[in-house]
Amino acid sequence: MGDVHGRVDLLRELRDLVADDLTGFSDPVITVFLGDYVDRGPDSRQVLDMLVARDWPTPIMALRGNHELAFMSFLDEPAMWAQWQSYGALPTLASYGVDVRKLMTSGPTGEVLTAIHDELLAALPPDHLVFLKDLRDRTAAGDYFFCHAGIRPGVPLEQQSAMDLVTIREPFLSSGETFGRIIVHGHTPLEIPQVRANRIGIDTGAYATGHLTALVLEEDTRAWLTTGMGTKGRRSEP
Repeated sequence: MGDVHGRVDLLRELRDLVADDLTGFSDPVITVFLGDYVDRGPDSRQVLDMLVARDWPTPIMALRGNHELAFMSFLDEPAMWAQWQSYGALPTLASYGVDVRKLMTSGPTGEVLTAIHDELLAALPPDHLVFLKDLRDRTAAGDYFFCHAGIRPGVPLEQQSAMDLVTIREPFLSSGETFGRIIVHGHTPLEIPQVRANRIGIDTGAYATGHLTALVLEEDTRAWLTTGMGTKGRRSEP
C-alpha cells in the first residue's frame, strides 16, 4: 500500500477494492502499509483511526515513513517543528482539533511551540501513540523486501540503517544493482507506479492526485488496485 497522506476517503475506497478482490479467496493474505499515513491531506487522524482499529479486510503490517518520524520527533521535542512543518504538518494538527492559528507566523516562539505540543499530546489518543511507536521500518516476504523509501546500495539488507529506509532517494533510485530481493517502496511520488528489475515504487501522490495504489503480489504474479481509475478490479499493468 502506497503513501496515504491523510486521504481517508481514498483509504476507504481502496479498502472496498481489496475486499471485493478477496471475494472467494481463502489463502492467507496480509497487507503491508509502506508508511506516510499523516500530513498534507486533511484527515490524518481518521487514517490512523482506521489503522489502529485494523479496519481492513486482511491483517496488516504497518511500516514507518519519514512523516511519522517527523511527527514523533515533534512529540519528543517541540523545537523539531520546522522540519515537521515543511512536511505539511498543519493539516495533521487540525485533524486532531489543535488550533493552528498560533502557528501562522514565520517563526513561532518556543512558548507557542510548547503550547501546540502539549495540545497535540492531550488530543492524541493513547492507542495512536502506541501505534506510532510500534511501527516497523522493514519487512520481507519471498522475493520482496518492503520499506518506506528504499535502501542504500552496497549495504546488505539486514544491515540497512533505519534512517535510510525511511528517507533515502539517491543513490537508490538510479541504482541498477541487484539487491538480493526486489525492493517495494513508496516515498517518491510518480504519476504511475514505477517497475524496475530491482525495485517497485508505488507512491502515486494520493493526497494530490486521488490515486492511492496497492500492489497485489500472489505467487509469481503482480497486479494493481488503484483508486480513481474508474475500474473496480485488478489491473495487470500499473
